[in-house]
Amino acid sequence: MPERVFHVELQTPKRSSEDVEKDLAVFEDKYRKVVEAGWIVCVTDNPMGLLSYGAMETVELLGLPVPPGQLMVHLNTFPPRAELDAVLEAFGAAGGRHLLVVSGDGSQRLHRLEPAEVGIDCATVTSVELLRYIDREFPGRFTCGVAFNPYEPQDAELAKMRRKAEAGAAFVITQPIIGRDDRVEALRPFGLPVVLDAWMSKKLHLLSECVGHEIPEGTPYDPMENLRELRRRYPDFGLYLAILGFKTQYPLLPDIWKEDGPTSTGS
Repeated sequence: MPERVFHVELQTPKRSSEDVEKDLAVFEDKYRKVVEAGWIVCVTDNPMGLLSYGAMETVELLGLPVPPGQLMVHLNTFPPRAELDAVLEAFGAAGGRHLLVVSGDGSQRLHRLEPAEVGIDCATVTSVELLRYIDREFPGRFTCGVAFNPYEPQDAELAKMRRKAEAGAAFVITQPIIGRDDRVEALRPFGLPVVLDAWMSKKLHLLSECVGHEIPEGTPYDPMENLRELRRRYPDFGLYLAILGFKTQYPLLPDIWKEDGPTSTGS
């Protein structure tokens, strides 16, 4: 995944939107721009536990294209099985293949997938069980990736990663990385393609809320410079853009690939 292709995160409109038509139009405009650039649209699944329109629901409603390899759908453990299967069937029927399988952010309004629903004997369904379910029920139809959180205690996080790899994970997308972070080097022995999340908002305190890692509000941060640094330091890793500014940042993205960088992550 290190080709000159960005993974661009888009959020579908929230169910509580006061102007859903406007929000859908904004989503469509962003989606088409990313696809026309030849990059990959990555659609979230009820981020932060907030009820939102589904990825395929939105794509179908707007009649959006699904070019091969250019749509990645996030999938978490909070839909009922019937809804989960419907999403997978719709995504596969549209020609989609890449999924990011995560445990997800729950809330009291969301149903948590029960082990009995997926026919697995365990206490709680996590991304590992969801990977196994997809492989069992939809064999060979999807390429599933998983998340890596460098802000969690690393012994436990790497143990989770081993279980995810054993369950069939085909690639890894990290939580947002700020500059050099030696913890991502621990992913190399797994032999899986790695995509680094580049936080594109200047508001680092929002990142604190997302990953549970305290960053003082007001900490200086230049998202575009961080993106450049990640590209220079980790040329063999892909880049995932969260909270991208389409007015000011999007037009600058093609130039990122034109800038020279070191050929070694140890530079």
